Amino acid sequence: MNTSTPNDNKRPTRDTTRSQLTVTLLSMAILVVVITYVISLQKTPLPDFSLLEVKAKKQAFFDFLMPRIDIANKTITEERRHLQLISRKIPKETLTWSDQQFLKKLANDYDVTVANPPDYAALVTQLGPRVDTLPPALILAQAAKESGWGSSRFARQGNNLFGQQCFKKGCGFTPKGRAPGRTHEVAKFVSVQAAVDAYLHNINTHRSYQLLREQRATMRAAEVPLSGIALAGGLQAYSERGDEYIAEIQSLIRFNKLE
Repeated sequence: MNTSTPNDNKRPTRDTTRSQLTVTLLSMAILVVVITYVISLQKTPLPDFSLLEVKAKKQAFFDFLMPRIDIANKTITEERRHLQLISRKIPKETLTWSDQQFLKKLANDYDVTVANPPDYAALVTQLGPRVDTLPPALILAQAAKESGWGSSRFARQGNNLFGQQCFKKGCGFTPKGRAPGRTHEVAKFVSVQAAVDAYLHNINTHRSYQLLREQRATMRAAEVPLSGIALAGGLQAYSERGDEYIAEIQSLIRFNKLE
């Protein structure tokens, strides 16, 4: 005869509790490892690649930069995933307070103005083309070109691998040969990771790269892999050399078999 009470089957067994505790501890351990890894990447200084032969220098440069590109792209991928989840709710259901706050923060991070009162459907539409990754091939090629494979003064002294500028006095280096009346400086970054993050933000938000973002959105809609060679065509404003600069970036990608 079954003498168990109605609640007996709902009580967790000792083995179940131990299993849940093990999973929790394992998750915490993995999180600690990930955080430690990210911090170590942020603290690791840019190596002196000039000491290596050409082939070894290129590979060492790519190997150093790729984990930092992965971190930046994974962060954006998670933001994009969350944004897409919210977009599916509109206009079917009312967004939660958490969804609304996420969209406002994302708008602030990606330089999108929030209307008063907020139009969340419009906000999602505006953010869509901006909150997206870039092909590692394109990032690696531009970093190599702009920093002389990590050997430029701006790279060595300021972790600036992308020739990024800033406009507040003392924010970076005063470039040699700066035209009279110009006030820009070459930015300094606390780490290479910070430089990678800033580069992605620049491409994803500045009006000069709207064409690149439109090309990327077209690729997404067609469900084809993002191409660094194709997207390089949207870098017309990155250099005063225009089409010649674009051709050099595309050639770098092809020659080094980056995609």
